[in-house]
Amino acid sequence: MAWERRRSRAVKVRGVTIGGGAPVVVQGMTKTDTRDVKATVAQMVRMAEAGCELIRVAVPDRRAAQALREIVPQSPVPVVADIHFNYSLALMALEAGVDKLRLNPGNIGEPERVRQVVREAKARGVPIRIGVNAGSLEKPLLEKYGYPTAEAMVESARSHLRILEDLDFFDTVVSLKASDVVLMLTAYRMLATQVDYPLHLGVTEAGTPWTGTIRSAVGIGTLLAEGIGDTIRVSLSGEPEEEARVAREILSCLDLRVFGPKVISCPTCGRCQVDVISMAEAVERRTRHLTAPLRISVMGCAVNGPGECRGSDLGMAGGKAGGLLYRHGEVVRQVADTEMVEALVAEAEAQDRAWAQRQADGEPERR
Repeated sequence: MAWERRRSRAVKVRGVTIGGGAPVVVQGMTKTDTRDVKATVAQMVRMAEAGCELIRVAVPDRRAAQALREIVPQSPVPVVADIHFNYSLALMALEAGVDKLRLNPGNIGEPERVRQVVREAKARGVPIRIGVNAGSLEKPLLEKYGYPTAEAMVESARSHLRILEDLDFFDTVVSLKASDVVLMLTAYRMLATQVDYPLHLGVTEAGTPWTGTIRSAVGIGTLLAEGIGDTIRVSLSGEPEEEARVAREILSCLDLRVFGPKVISCPTCGRCQVDVISMAEAVERRTRHLTAPLRISVMGCAVNGPGECRGSDLGMAGGKAGGLLYRHGEVVRQVADTEMVEALVAEAEAQDRAWAQRQADGEPERR
């Protein structure tokens, strides 16, 4: 289905567009020491391969800022410099050629220092993301509201936006992150009605890959389903490649982006006569590199199996000692249980090649 999305202005980050009706962008952040150029670039390459379209790096000191001179030219995607408090690091990052800054202008010093950063960013066509975090709200706001509230977060964002707007800078993205999903939802919904800047969604400090994936899917997915959000970052206490895969799956579930095959599999029950769990895991792993928007069903019994497979591009309906291979709703052949994974993967690869050829030939997509 087509979700009605909130209207936002477009912000260009090198060749990537955030907002303005563009596809929702997947972001990530490196977890290496930025001063270690080799390790950072290697991780960035893996992140890009996993689906990151923008990559943010922490810039805690001058050595990290200097390392950006070597990192930026080697990055496969646009680079965002994460700056806190020190305006000189922002200037160094801009000189190094970063494609975007993440900073809060109210936290980097005197007005003249802010003006220097904004002038340089504007001259280079580099956007700025204002990143409000419930865990680091300004002291006056905490005193005013008593604790982090959605109202306090929105007020913080609006105050930082005003600083940029007063300097005639509008090439801005905004985030309002919290580890509390309900707080995050409330803050984004509130700000979405007040400004037209693109919104960067995320549940910050979401947790381990298991709990963090659930919290991120609920928080980010809920807002996306409401039409709110132009770019997302999943924050997990795990590898950044896993963050990218979770982000892509959230977008895929809502049909906001297509990232290759979508594997559907039954949970299994007492009727199941084949090892659906290991089969589904193998099919998902071995088709991850494909790019065709295939729906692949791996099913384990005669109750839902045939119907689900008939509604998919490809499917395997398991039964006693084997299963039926489906292609576009039609049974192709019966397959022995030891050959089911190989048969389904081979068919998916063939469909992927055919899809790629149609794309090259400029043919309209057909199902």
